[in-house]
Amino acid sequence: MHDAPVVFAYLDEPPFCWPGADGMAQGCDVELVTAALQALGIPRFEQRLTTFAELLPGLASGRWTITTPLFVTAERQGLVDFSRPIWALADGLLVRAADRERLTGYRAVAATGAQLAIVGGQVQEQAGLAAGIAPECVISVATQEDAVAAVRDGRADAYASVAMAHRGHLAREPDPALAIVEVPASESRQVKACRPPEPSPSASNTPVCGSTSTTRSMA
Repeated sequence: MHDAPVVFAYLDEPPFCWPGADGMAQGCDVELVTAALQALGIPRFEQRLTTFAELLPGLASGRWTITTPLFVTAERQGLVDFSRPIWALADGLLVRAADRERLTGYRAVAATGAQLAIVGGQVQEQAGLAAGIAPECVISVATQEDAVAAVRDGRADAYASVAMAHRGHLAREPDPALAIVEVPASESRQVKACRPPEPSPSASNTPVCGSTSTTRSMA
């Protein structure tokens, strides 16, 4: 028996997770977490929609028990525990359709001096900087919607995330003026992971989180 409820924190980031019309979380990561918790004898859990900026701080402070998968980094591993990797994902750029032949990856963004939007704290910022993008050309925003809007209205030339997230966004909100460019593997590789709470009362108290390095894990 678990004295405290298990709380799963997630983002509005299709196809991984998003709030459905009934207010309940849905998406492939939600299905994964549900199956993992059921295997541990936890048939019911609470869901909390949050922002990326609050995802790890909320886990570390105990506001929730497990998060949607995230990329694994050394800095994040100092705060929370990660599961084994569960996703191997390619980075992608969301660009205006007219720029898809010009902005073919992080190095092309760097070479042209284009403005790159990122959601603050996501690993794509470091990948872009490592490829030579100048720090002053990086625009940090709070949410996926903010980043898409920055590209659409011309404040940014590209938005960096995982290509699958861009495909999920355009599937939900089609826009022929936008296009997805997959970043070459030589410029970025990411991994996500996650680990559900242990069934044993003697389990570690370290918060559990998901990740990506080009693999994502659950935290």
